[in-house]
Amino acid sequence: MAVLTAPAAPLTPALPPAAGPSCSLQRSSSLWQLGIKAQELTTAIGQLAERLETDEPDERQQVLGELEAGLLADEGNEAAIAAKADATCWVIEHLRGQAAYRQQQAKRLTALAAGDNSRADALEDSLVLVLTRLQPKATRFSFPNHELSSRKSSAVEIDDEEALDPQWLSVTTTSKPDKAAIKEALKAGRHIEGAQLLSRRSWRIH
Repeated sequence: MAVLTAPAAPLTPALPPAAGPSCSLQRSSSLWQLGIKAQELTTAIGQLAERLETDEPDERQQVLGELEAGLLADEGNEAAIAAKADATCWVIEHLRGQAAYRQQQAKRLTALAAGDNSRADALEDSLVLVLTRLQPKATRFSFPNHELSSRKSSAVEIDDEEALDPQWLSVTTTSKPDKAAIKEALKAGRHIEGAQLLSRRSWRIH
């Protein structure tokens, strides 16, 4: 299977420049050649990552299978595995950095959108105030390129909830597992039907 081989297309400029894997590769190659090799691996893995942007579970599993097969193909060759793992870390860091940037942009655009809506609402309220003052009985206004229409609705406003008779109150209850208490009980050796204590190991690229 041709996995993690060097494609012709270069990786996107946003990816970190490949100056060679951080591990020491035991090869009789120049630093320049090692840098080219690292760039080729990063490019190949980056293209695999692009294929993960799919809603098809089978396609995602196939892509991940290709990556895993590419790593396992060098079983016993620590230097080769380290180089591929390092290249994979480059792509992971790039994707996480890109995600953080897009989240920041999303927040900025959300704030800008809120400001736009606020200004539009203020202008609309002011326009309606003036027009209804000039024509109090009007329910629709027509302009050369726009039309301003209205519809009648009703809504209840509660002035003092404490003053309401209980018959006008609806009671809602919610419940959720007390995970902190359950965790302590399980750690103490108690058996709790419907719950179990799992041990997980988290990983972080740095």
